[in-house]
Amino acid sequence: MNTVLKYSGSLFAILLAVFLSACGSSSDVSLTTPDDVTALSVTSTAPADETIDVATNSKVIAVFNHEMKAGTIDETSVLLQGASEPAIVGTVSYNPDTRTATLKPGSNLTDSTLYTAVITTAVEDTADDSLAADFDWTFTTGTGTDVTAPTVASTSPADGATGVLRNTKITVVFSEAIDPETVTSASISLNDDTAGATVAGSLRYTNPTTVVLSPGANLAADSAHTLTLSTAITDLAANALALTTASFTTGAETSSAPGTVDLGTAGNYVILAKTGISTTGTTHITGDIAVSPESQTALTGFSETLALDGTFATSPRVTGKLFAADMTSPTPSILTTAVSDMETAYADAAGRVDPDFTELGAGEIGGMTLDPGLYQWGTGVLVASDVTLNGSADDVWIFQIGQDLKLQDGKAIILSGGAVPENIFWQVAGEVTLQAGTTLNGIILGQTAIVLKSGAVINGRALAQTATTLIANEINEPGS
Repeated sequence: MNTVLKYSGSLFAILLAVFLSACGSSSDVSLTTPDDVTALSVTSTAPADETIDVATNSKVIAVFNHEMKAGTIDETSVLLQGASEPAIVGTVSYNPDTRTATLKPGSNLTDSTLYTAVITTAVEDTADDSLAADFDWTFTTGTGTDVTAPTVASTSPADGATGVLRNTKITVVFSEAIDPETVTSASISLNDDTAGATVAGSLRYTNPTTVVLSPGANLAADSAHTLTLSTAITDLAANALALTTASFTTGAETSSAPGTVDLGTAGNYVILAKTGISTTGTTHITGDIAVSPESQTALTGFSETLALDGTFATSPRVTGKLFAADMTSPTPSILTTAVSDMETAYADAAGRVDPDFTELGAGEIGGMTLDPGLYQWGTGVLVASDVTLNGSADDVWIFQIGQDLKLQDGKAIILSGGAVPENIFWQVAGEVTLQAGTTLNGIILGQTAIVLKSGAVINGRALAQTATTLIANEINEPGS
């Protein structure tokens, strides 16, 4: 087998020199966005699709995965219309730092109204590519304006953390969507308290609720650091964040592997899909499965029985519970959060930068042994013979795949050295196809369909932004 090795010291030195030359000596935090690893798409929106009780004084945001031509994003390509209402008149702008289009209505939206937002195929990225089709989503307003200030839901590292890896990236998750225009080096900063200096780095607006700060170099060892989020940060209704700080202390260690992808509540499901989960044949699933925003009818082939309280169902094919968006409360709201967390996790994995390996094997990785790290392909990936992932239980693999992932009949992703499925992430923009008799270890974060042919096995999770199709398969959640 071929073994993929880390960069040599000389190549690393060259890359580091190029990086430092580009960064210069400034201590400012700059804004960057994810590398272009997929076809042009809208990766997230605010309000999110099918959100209800949206404030009537909210802006509308769309986040792109590519740098866009600002001139193509205007009032003719970014549209908003309420049911039985004329198209909304407002101001449309594009922020290249965050790759976001913003529509600010000229007046408050109407109470209790279903709105449809559309990004048309007229928008283009800087490579002259357009969307394959119009992108649309819906939301429903509530009965008033938003006067509640946003808060910080979590930071990673957590406030008070010690022994933090020196090459960590700082992630901030807000309680609600944040105005991308307010995400700047002036509003989010990291300070080395021991040295009394601001840490240079870059900011990424991963999605409307999540921002990642990546230091330009390893943090100082055994040093206290303070993250400061200023009152310049606002939500989409211009409510300001209260001044917020979080502190942590580094240790002496660094990690050669990327950080894990936080699945949030999506990690509670072995299969989570937006449009449907179907099975034929003798399938056995260990773990909970769920579909949302579709109803229970989108669970097909499971012969499920609804629980007496209506909050879940059971099936002879599932050692666990089945959930759908039309089940009794609180199931619908729980699933809405889980789907949002799934989309956030996909964006996180797709947005990781500085890959250790790029276009490995021109997309054919059969027979290789892969070390932990971040792998990136702009094409599809084919596994024509067994692939081995060799590393410890603490090591992480992230595979960014710009098109399809396919395992040929009978082939497997094999783990060695103690590697575990929960630390392996397959971020796939296209379709995932596991042919008959294949075995995949890891978490699939699929933007489109996940299709398993007869006898295919997943040890991990299948999280699909469309549908998952099963034919006499075995699905085992990590640790089961």
